[in-house]
Amino acid sequence: MRRHWAGLAAVATALVVGATGGCGLGTPEQAAAPTASVAGEVTGKVSFQTWALKPKFTDYVQGVIDGFEKKYPGVEVEWLDQPGEDYSEKVLSQAAGGNLPDVTNLPPEFGLPLAKQGLLLDVAKADPKVTQEYVAGGLDAYRYPGIEGVYSYPWYLNTDVNYWNTELLTKNGLDPAKLPTTLDELIEQARTFKEKAGKKVFLMSRRPELLDLTNAGVQVMSPDGTRFTFNTPEAVALLDKYRAAYKEGLLPRDILTDTYAGNSKLFTQETVAWTTGGGNLITSLAGDNPGLAPKIVPSAAIGTPPLYVQGLAVSARTKNVPAAVALARWVTNAENQAAFAHLVNIFPSTTASANDPFFSKSDGTNSGDAKVLAFNSLAKAKLLTPVQVSDAMKTIVAQQFSSAISGDVTSKEALDEAVAQCDRLLKG
Repeated sequence: MRRHWAGLAAVATALVVGATGGCGLGTPEQAAAPTASVAGEVTGKVSFQTWALKPKFTDYVQGVIDGFEKKYPGVEVEWLDQPGEDYSEKVLSQAAGGNLPDVTNLPPEFGLPLAKQGLLLDVAKADPKVTQEYVAGGLDAYRYPGIEGVYSYPWYLNTDVNYWNTELLTKNGLDPAKLPTTLDELIEQARTFKEKAGKKVFLMSRRPELLDLTNAGVQVMSPDGTRFTFNTPEAVALLDKYRAAYKEGLLPRDILTDTYAGNSKLFTQETVAWTTGGGNLITSLAGDNPGLAPKIVPSAAIGTPPLYVQGLAVSARTKNVPAAVALARWVTNAENQAAFAHLVNIFPSTTASANDPFFSKSDGTNSGDAKVLAFNSLAKAKLLTPVQVSDAMKTIVAQQFSSAISGDVTSKEALDEAVAQCDRLLKG
């Protein structure tokens, strides 16, 4: 999997958030998108930009391009691929200079500032079939607060499911056939686990994040996306639960420090019995710890599954709308997405893919079960962290949540401070 997918939900940078106010892109009025029509012959030149797909996936992408040019003999595709580092800065620089490619690979966070400035085509308006042919969660990821429309064709998706070490569960008093489905059940089972495991092995080992607040029914931002609103009684109650669990010793003591190794690493080391990850985690763990993979069983994510998504946006300034829209559609069609999924752990975004047995049927292994579980979870998966949340904001939230869980401040004080600091960053 490409490196930037390791934390796709957190890819927004301070630069992108700053650009939502119009940094270098002009005002929305100046950048008002022209009326675009997909009518016309698919011919001429069209540029296509991907994110860090060379050289590993050169053959795949070039094959997709060759197929497009064969279908439309009058078309010439210019393929641009940008390195993984500083991609958001590159895209913003292209947009500011009027050089945004006709079709560009964008996660929702990177598309927000461009959509705000009228630089992306509303594909739902230009191509109404999009709302029937792509999964709702993928489309919703590119609907932005205060802006009507959909601003990318969803390309490929992923989500998380739970993974449990059955050997550790059984050894420490838990039944792998009765896995927790709520936070309260998880905490209760962590208590049972601790009674036998002592202080060296744990069931729980992850800190709460904004996505956990969303799953607790907290509205993280105002509907118009202009301010943060997660300092609510429900959020206080959630942090209080984690504070109590931490005080009780149900979580590793270093979970709030810089020395914390991370939930997935501790799971791989078999010092924790639960983690979350994508649909192929068991397969990847087999390489890191071959003895661990046979012990793992998957279950559905607690609450709403998180959605990780990449999309293909069409420039509102393209001089070749028919070819640009046709190319975005071609790359994201069910056949081409399925071929990509055979090469890397992603899932397609088309509704037609629901009946593809490669995704919908398990081979009977725990790994196969996990893949199907993740694929089926996409039907209700959503972006759980607002696209406006930058890395700097996530750092603030982590610091304040840690202070609350450790007992240095009350949960309400921590939430109020986090909201205040994030609002200041949001307003620039």
